[in-house]
Amino acid sequence: MLRPRVIPCLLIQDSGLVKTVRFKEPKYVGDPINAVRIFNEKEADELIVLDIDATVQGNEPNYLQISRLAAECRMPLCYGGGVRTVEQARKIISLGVEKVAISSIALENPDLISSISEEIGRQSVVVVLDTKQKMLGKSHDVWTHNGTRNTKRNVLDVALEVEKLGAGEIVLNSIDNDGRMKGYNVELARKLRQSVNI
Repeated sequence: MLRPRVIPCLLIQDSGLVKTVRFKEPKYVGDPINAVRIFNEKEADELIVLDIDATVQGNEPNYLQISRLAAECRMPLCYGGGVRTVEQARKIISLGVEKVAISSIALENPDLISSISEEIGRQSVVVVLDTKQKMLGKSHDVWTHNGTRNTKRNVLDVALEVEKLGAGEIVLNSIDNDGRMKGYNVELARKLRQSVNI
């Protein structure tokens, strides 16, 4: 049995650390570098940093900030936000980041998953799936662009697809639970875990 791993996820907007509720109303909560130092001291197993506006605004990843985060981080670091090409993924890895996360582009251009996986290794490719429960029924659709665009695709189907394309890990986000202090959607996580082998 694998031991539990604690992997905090930090959200970045305008270079600052923010907290959201259902992917809306981002509130500034501090400097991301300070947060990395705190999680170093707490001995977190891994850290995920997501720039929540990069894709929506069409921005490139902030390589300077990424390099500063990587230099400070004493655990494996995963970065996501604005990654649209193999070259960007390669550059992020070269800055000392272990994993690259993609979300919207993974749905728009699924072949990019395979291309990045071939370039930097499957173990370094993370696909982030943001989900919301349908109004009727218990199934969950995948949403993109900070939860503003519904792909109308079932999360379990998408998860199987990204696994086949070369994703090494999946991050599952519940838009419904985000920031509400209600805990994880364990039922959905269990279903997803039973569906994929990554």
